[in-house]
Amino acid sequence: MNKVILMGNLGKAPETRTLESGIVMCRFPIATSETYKNRKSGEKTSHTEWHNVVLWRKLAEVAEKYLNKGDKILIEGRIRSRSWEDKESGQMRFITEILADQMQMIGSVKKNSEDFNEAQEPSTSFIKESPIEQEDLPF
Repeated sequence: MNKVILMGNLGKAPETRTLESGIVMCRFPIATSETYKNRKSGEKTSHTEWHNVVLWRKLAEVAEKYLNKGDKILIEGRIRSRSWEDKESGQMRFITEILADQMQMIGSVKKNSEDFNEAQEPSTSFIKESPIEQEDLPF
């Protein structure tokens, strides 16, 4: 089973683009942190891990509309690793991404959109995306 659940903060505003096929995709990094006590020194230590998140279709549109750098979100999805050859250097590049199919916004949503309707506030429940068809993927 390939299942990931992450709660963290956006490292930067979502980057959204529309593919030639008309499908919308969105990418952004989220940071997750853990704090623990060092056994030897007794000091509290924290570690932050960065995750590359990819959203598709309606979920990507919601992220573009409502998410900003620093926002706290809960993501459910799966891990996907891929590689490609860098056109400039000719070297192989590798990336591990979280392909999200559910997202929950934690905390308040900024109401700077004319279309915002409190009855439809997206932070109240998970927003789910339909499964990605393999032929829709650009790689």
